[in-house]
Amino acid sequence: MEIMQVTGSLVCTQRVPGLEHWNLRVLRSTKGKLSVAVDPVGASPGNWVFTASGSAARFACGNPETHTDLTIGGIIDFWEPDG
Repeated sequence: MEIMQVTGSLVCTQRVPGLEHWNLRVLRSTKGKLSVAVDPVGASPGNWVFTASGSAARFACGNPETHTDLTIGGIIDFWEPDG
């Protein structure tokens, strides 16, 4: 798992089967790397979230048939990034 910040939504009207209805979010890691994640929890821009990656990401979204390798597992209510 990794802690990341939501920077925005990603809108894609044409998708492969297995990603039909999922909300997609753009995330920034604490090192500045951008990634795209499936969002089953409804995160908003600015939220800090924790993510599941790899094969665990498919199970974290509740459907192991989903084509993802990064899923938001939850919205962090409190966290001090500097320590």
